Amino acid sequence: MGRLSGSPPPQATELRRWTLSEPADLRALRASLHEELTGDVLGADESLEEVPESVALIATELATNALRHGIPPTIVRLLATDDHLILDVADHDLASQPELADPEALHTGGRGLQLARALSLDVGWYATGTTKNIWASFPRSTRLTGARHA
Repeated sequence: MGRLSGSPPPQATELRRWTLSEPADLRALRASLHEELTGDVLGADESLEEVPESVALIATELATNALRHGIPPTIVRLLATDDHLILDVADHDLASQPELADPEALHTGGRGLQLARALSLDVGWYATGTTKNIWASFPRSTRLTGARHA
């Protein structure tokens, strides 16, 4: 297993924050992220466009990891710079560092960080005095968050 490089994300403005305490909160996170990114409510049979779908998928994967392996509550923040969206997912387990799962052993889990590395522009982690944070950045198109945050 490999380690993820330790570095904070670029300076960014917080757009939204979610606090999760159990896996049942993940569905609401995904729907709320879609609404935040597009301004539209996601219908039951609709799918997201590429970047919002990647952001929602990675948010769900990283939050699942935090709920499963970290200490609650899990805090998910959506941040933005002029050019990027940044997901920052925190848990309160300061005793461990994130590890990349061996790609050949993914049948046992551990896909979150691998997916984040594959679908985002950059991934890193850092610790504060109370949280361990994993972040991933994505391109910010003018269509995403344009009406409310550009």
